Amino acid sequence: MNIFADFRDRITKAIDSLDLQPVSGGPLDYSRLTVEPPRDAAHGDIATNAAMVLSKAVGENPRALAGRIAERLATEPEVAAVDVAGPGFINLTLAHGFWQARLREMLAAGRDYGRSTIGTGRKVNVEYVSANPTGPMHVGHCRGAVVGDTLANLMGFAGFEVTKEYYINDAGAQIDVLARSVLLRYREALGEKIGEIPAGLYPGDYLQPVGKALAEEYGQSLLGMAEDKALGLVKDRTIDAMMDMIRDDLAALNVRHDVFFSERSLHADGARGIRTAIADLTMKGHVYKGKLPPPKGQKPEDWEDREQTLFRSTEVGDDIDRPLVKSDGAFTYFAADVAYMKDKYARGFEELIFVLGADHGGYVKRLEALARAISDGGISLTVLLCQLVKLYRDGEPVRMSKRSGEFVTLREVVDEVGRDAIRFMMLYRKSDAPLDFDFAKVTEQTKDNPVFYVQYASARSHSVFRQAAEQIGAGGLDPASLSQASERLTDDAEIALVKKVAEYPRMIEGAALAHEPHRIAFYLYDLASQFHALWNRGTDNEDLRFIKVNDPVLTQARLGLVQVVSDVLTSGLGLLGADAPEEMR
Repeated sequence: MNIFADFRDRITKAIDSLDLQPVSGGPLDYSRLTVEPPRDAAHGDIATNAAMVLSKAVGENPRALAGRIAERLATEPEVAAVDVAGPGFINLTLAHGFWQARLREMLAAGRDYGRSTIGTGRKVNVEYVSANPTGPMHVGHCRGAVVGDTLANLMGFAGFEVTKEYYINDAGAQIDVLARSVLLRYREALGEKIGEIPAGLYPGDYLQPVGKALAEEYGQSLLGMAEDKALGLVKDRTIDAMMDMIRDDLAALNVRHDVFFSERSLHADGARGIRTAIADLTMKGHVYKGKLPPPKGQKPEDWEDREQTLFRSTEVGDDIDRPLVKSDGAFTYFAADVAYMKDKYARGFEELIFVLGADHGGYVKRLEALARAISDGGISLTVLLCQLVKLYRDGEPVRMSKRSGEFVTLREVVDEVGRDAIRFMMLYRKSDAPLDFDFAKVTEQTKDNPVFYVQYASARSHSVFRQAAEQIGAGGLDPASLSQASERLTDDAEIALVKKVAEYPRMIEGAALAHEPHRIAFYLYDLASQFHALWNRGTDNEDLRFIKVNDPVLTQARLGLVQVVSDVLTSGLGLLGADAPEEMR
């Protein structure tokens, strides 16, 4: 149960009962009304800006309006006090017993606590990673992979119907270069001395097994084939091998897609998919023959002035119109984007999310424009840009990989620090902020290492139950039994922890709607901090320990609190794609 959404409903009903009349004559606009925990716990349990965001519309002083709203809210049976603060904030203090009742609900929900229906089954496609299949995943792909995968998990938990998708860029010049690189490794596998890899080809030794496999399968027969036939065969084999490698790399990071969509499929059958998509845009009036102005910064005399087939994207929000067909009749790369977007729309998606690197910022407006044109505004499209990750070891920059020849591979990072550290830390900054990743810092067993601190809280919660089973026996430790004792939970710090757990559903819904999965990591760290602080109080004062052998009912109440903390830690870490350990080794 999202108590903040519940109280938002109560507050709007209280305001409706005042029969306020907006100056404009229209209905009241509640879109800016917030209901949230107050910044200072001393101010109560729930705060709202209702009076301040509505006062101008109804022509009333905000503090006076707040007083009227407060009078109505004071009649709510679970509200103990209502205060008006500052220019018109309304703070609610909830009645004794409210939080104990919420604890019982949390225990009943178990690890489904926080699960929401706010997505109402809306079909969402989250496309992320989508790296060229030209080699192993590198650390540059890592952040987008984690952000996209966690966002998809989060939205699924919030009630959206989510498809995780990977777009395979298996058409274009880079695939030709890849095939030529593998042919060189094929000749090497046959015993030829190839020397230094020529500039322009992929140098990584990850291509050696592909060349060896081709040599074992075909012997020297590829050498006698026509080049186009040999390259076509090598492309197929190499793309399959690279995608197998990529899937393995992603699996090591606990990333698994539902759909792998091949760009080459859009070019099949005479590029039927692309032609159909352009024809549909043409029928809607979005395609025309014309000329584009020279790009900014380019001298007019260097610009090739020619008529092209263009997408009228400026009429749907883009900066410039986009070419669809080159002067030689070949389709542009963007033409494939048109067909791909049309395919997603045809599959019934209502919301499209693209997780891209920061260097793809120029794609945002054209994708938004394309979605509007193809769906007539029916699709919601969001592009999340992930800033670069810089690798360090004890403050020193990490050099490139020997295996790749160019970059640090994702697998090397996973092997060194583990997937949980990577997944958590990739979300410990908002995706549009640069991120420094230090191998030494993320493996420290200290409070300064967030992933350790959160997982240690999970392990501690399980250790409490092992100790309880040893000291008082395993009977009565199930959630149903624990919930019966919740009224005994009265310590301020214990109630504060219940309140923190109660924020979880609100955080889930807000993060899902805002497409901000990093909020999960921040929340889990705060929850872990409060739990560790409560544990430490018991270390200093025996009366505050979770287990009191001479008071089994109070022990059950406190164990109920430990159980809901454990459930939320497990739930949140699961959404991040990380483990919630029962013990730390």
